[in-house]
Amino acid sequence: MEKVVSGIRPTGNLHLGNYFGAVTNFIKMQDQYDCLFFIADWHSLTTHPKPQDIQQSANTILSEYLACGIDPEKAPIYVQSDVPEVLELYLYLNMNTYLGELERVTTFKEKARQQPDNVNAGLLTYPTLMASDILIHRAVKVPVGKDQEQNMEMARKCARRFNNIYGVDFFPEPQSFHFTANAVKIPGLDGSGKMGKSQDNCIYLKDDAKTIRKKVMKAVTDCGPQAPNSPKPEVIENLFTLMRVVSKPETVQFFDEKWNDCSIRYGDLKKQLAEDVEAFCAPIREKIQAYAADTDNLRAIARRGAEKARESANATLQEVRQIIGFHKTV
Repeated sequence: MEKVVSGIRPTGNLHLGNYFGAVTNFIKMQDQYDCLFFIADWHSLTTHPKPQDIQQSANTILSEYLACGIDPEKAPIYVQSDVPEVLELYLYLNMNTYLGELERVTTFKEKARQQPDNVNAGLLTYPTLMASDILIHRAVKVPVGKDQEQNMEMARKCARRFNNIYGVDFFPEPQSFHFTANAVKIPGLDGSGKMGKSQDNCIYLKDDAKTIRKKVMKAVTDCGPQAPNSPKPEVIENLFTLMRVVSKPETVQFFDEKWNDCSIRYGDLKKQLAEDVEAFCAPIREKIQAYAADTDNLRAIARRGAEKARESANATLQEVRQIIGFHKTV
């Protein structure tokens, strides 16, 4: 089986966009590939989180992954900081990566603009830590969004440069695994773009019925159709897109017909959409709460995941040390 690795920063709760994007694909991939999924708590240090937030956020993401259907027996889930081998490889990769290359990375420039008082070295070398996360397992595929493509190219560059410097064919060049072209992009409730934490336009998997209803009823709409069978503007198509993934086909058809004959009432559409979103989220929310309440089980799952990840990482690192010339003396 081809090896796949992917991580998520513990910066908040999963939302419907995450679920219908990355998470549903992770669930499919765990039956087709040798998968390792991790919670990237070291990456979160670039924004200086409080100590208590790091552990709590890791538990939250782990609970949500499990509740969504990722099976740790098929695809180990581990916390990045439980695999210290990653940091040693990170050191070696940094030694072969140049300042100018890192400064040109778009995500670094964007983050530097967003946090001008905290442009730290970890932010600059984020791509090499990401490369280490991938190369430590010699992964060949990495499921990522297109916004991570430049970081993926840096990971491939790190692999090529290591191989060229030491005259070996050791690291495979990891390829971006983009999800299918017909994958659903869940729009935000603000009428534009996609659902995202930073845009504050999300419905989270943990949201209760009251919160979901409040958010959906505030979703942006327009003044209504101006003529029968007219095209839907983006803000309305967004609501229909969300409805298509949580509602029954006959529900979508009903409101589509109401749009086409100009009799649609947005209040009715939103009420039905809120009910359907709640019906979708409720069983997942209940599982999240159950997993989150059993911290001993979460620790056990993370520990087993780390053991498997360290076995893979240590095998890679032993060979890397030999290639570079660091032979064990004690």
